[in-house]
Amino acid sequence: MESYVSDHQLIQEFVDGNPQAMDTIIFRHKEKVYNYLKHLVHDEMLAEDLFQDTFVKVIHSLRKGSYKDEGRFVSWIMRIAHNLAIDYHRKGKNYKEISNMQGEVDLFNDANLSEQNIEQILSKKQVLGDIKQLIKTLPEEQRSIIIMRLYLNMSFKEIAEHTHVSINTALGRMRYALINLRKTIEEQNMSLTY
Repeated sequence: MESYVSDHQLIQEFVDGNPQAMDTIIFRHKEKVYNYLKHLVHDEMLAEDLFQDTFVKVIHSLRKGSYKDEGRFVSWIMRIAHNLAIDYHRKGKNYKEISNMQGEVDLFNDANLSEQNIEQILSKKQVLGDIKQLIKTLPEEQRSIIIMRLYLNMSFKEIAEHTHVSINTALGRMRYALINLRKTIEEQNMSLTY
């Protein structure tokens, strides 16, 4: 059985001239980075482009020697990905919404869903769509916390490291995000049950 090689070791191997070490790093972190980008930009193709740009930047920085290993490699990668998504947004590009059916199941023909009532399925899709829209109305710092915590299952410690704030600040932002969401739900008299 092959022993686990740490990110630190892989970085050193890559810097020392082993390109396969970067393949391992990319494979190890692809799902987390890609899913984070997808939640930020709501477009699978754009998320894939930004994912590739992220690792081009990672490779370039490692080759230049500008990365200082402080045991926060994943947070560093996530910060690069986040900054690229923000840069894309700032350049005036429009986020393209994924249609309700794109990348999802065929509601009427999927055997896994045959036990459920179509009305329940459609109701659930509507509620999930409403929640996505509500999250988009939050300030950037609060929206990022919600995405990292709820969609990417990051711990508050990981969120704090990624955003360069204390755990208490991350918890506070989450609290304010939830307060703002509840306030909007009440103001709009929304029902989020299915």
